[in-house]
Amino acid sequence: MANFKELLAQVKAFVFDVDGVLSHSTIPLHPNGEPMRMVNIKDGYAIQHAVKKGFHVAIITGGNTAAVRLRFERLGVSDIYMASDFKMKDLLHFMQLHNLAKEEIMYMGDDIPDYKVMSYVGIPVCPADAAPEIKALSLYVSPCNGGEGCARDVLEQVMKVQGKWMDDDVAFGW
Repeated sequence: MANFKELLAQVKAFVFDVDGVLSHSTIPLHPNGEPMRMVNIKDGYAIQHAVKKGFHVAIITGGNTAAVRLRFERLGVSDIYMASDFKMKDLLHFMQLHNLAKEEIMYMGDDIPDYKVMSYVGIPVCPADAAPEIKALSLYVSPCNGGEGCARDVLEQVMKVQGKWMDDDVAFGW
């Protein structure tokens, strides 16, 4: 089997969970009961940059708030699966839509609802504070916790390996 860095050369798509990956796992609740997520601006920069560089990026989350959808739409993500009660179904739809092989997909999750999807994709990764079961099946555990730059960590690594990180003026703007 290839080592982790060698696998990065084949990545064509990124899939991210939201709560515990793109936001902290501790989430304050608004008085109306809606979760109020904190997101990392560097994760956001790297996501929009990956989209501009031609990577397919998807969000698959059990959550269902307008703020999350709006955040990722503004970053250029068009494949957003909200209220996902069975993430495998949404992953397979995303793969079919973009004609992707499982070996071409990096998935970052942090907890048990991500387990089956991460067992299926070619490159499962997780934040430092992921559940032990998720860490055990991940090929890479970011040194960053969820909501603290873990997505930026893996996006940057892939784009550097593929020569797409700071290769043109696209990198220097939003």
